[in-house]
Amino acid sequence: MKIIKIILVIALFLVALALGAQNQEVVTFNYLLAKGDFHLSTLLGVVFVSGFALAWLIFGSMQLKSQLTIKKLNRQLRKHSSSTPAVENKA
Repeated sequence: MKIIKIILVIALFLVALALGAQNQEVVTFNYLLAKGDFHLSTLLGVVFVSGFALAWLIFGSMQLKSQLTIKKLNRQLRKHSSSTPAVENKA
């Protein structure tokens, strides 16, 4: 499954590279503070990479938070199971 994810990410980067190579026109881009003229390939590349990085940061932080919660709950479980005496079934 991990190999499929890696291949998918590489394919997305190659598609972005192919789109960028085909679009060499200069476009005017209006952003919040100013406006600038950029090559369309550069603009596509910057937006793609920044979106990828932003998504990676968001989901990475969510993964880190869940891993920390799992570790905390495992510690509580070990503490609780060591302090509670074993119950024997006398059936």
